Amino acid sequence: MAMRNDSSVIEFILMGLTEKPELQPPLFFLLLVNYVVTVMGNLSLINLICLNSHLHTPMYFFLFNLSFIDLCYSFVFTPKMLMSFISERNIISFAGCVTQLFFFCFFVNSECYVLTAMAYDRYVAICKPLLYTVTMSHRVCSLLMSGSYMMGFAGAMVLTGCMIRLSFCDSNIINHYMCDFFPLLKLSCSGTYANELVVSIIVGTVVIVSSTLIILSYALILFNVLHMSSSKDWSKALSTCGSHIITVGLFYGFGMLTHVKPSFAWSVDQGKSFSVFCTNVVPMLNPLIYGLRNKNVKLALKKTLKRITN
Repeated sequence: MAMRNDSSVIEFILMGLTEKPELQPPLFFLLLVNYVVTVMGNLSLINLICLNSHLHTPMYFFLFNLSFIDLCYSFVFTPKMLMSFISERNIISFAGCVTQLFFFCFFVNSECYVLTAMAYDRYVAICKPLLYTVTMSHRVCSLLMSGSYMMGFAGAMVLTGCMIRLSFCDSNIINHYMCDFFPLLKLSCSGTYANELVVSIIVGTVVIVSSTLIILSYALILFNVLHMSSSKDWSKALSTCGSHIITVGLFYGFGMLTHVKPSFAWSVDQGKSFSVFCTNVVPMLNPLIYGLRNKNVKLALKKTLKRITN
């Protein structure tokens, strides 16, 4: 995609998370710690899955991809966000802004589909356990992940293409810590109706399709669990879904608070705060959720540490 920009603006200034000087040192420290924990946590989970053969199952294959997405996701925003605390003007070129927006859209869309695939995996494991090995074969899992990345890529290309078509004539100050689509629309001096319509259709389709499939999967799981005779069986079935339900709730919950909100509900600073939870906190929490709640991951960690110490 050629980055053709019919405007006088060749770079943008990112305002960052806050303009209050007294908040910048503690926020810088907290976000730096968040970045280190996110990178270390997701890298550790990826290595544990790779190094331990008992984690080479469909469930952990999807978890591997989720951690990979969260790891890459943190590289898209956090370094530039941290720069805003230590530099007088946090400048990003037009090409850099387009690149950041593309990877933001790509990883968010892909994560929606990966979470959907994980819900389907739990449905097959609980509702059709005898067919699990056949249904969730290596080929099927690979196709699900390839499809997730391809649909994420297609959506990101369309959304980024809409941004490239915009013209920027006057202000180049983005009141945000990243190049998000809606702050950029506010700066455009060209008509934005068509772009807003395309964004709404793409985002709406991704959210509705993925959330509907996740809800349907868990509705079928719940129906199946309610018909289990043993309390031990349904307790075990639901425990395998707990981490995924928490992850889905955090991802979609903060995503909705960030992007699907009434304009009068809260200030720009509050909106940026919700966005931080979506882009920084959720990727940090995912490996902690799966690591602390999952017996197999904790067992793999113990084995790996034992091999290292011996």
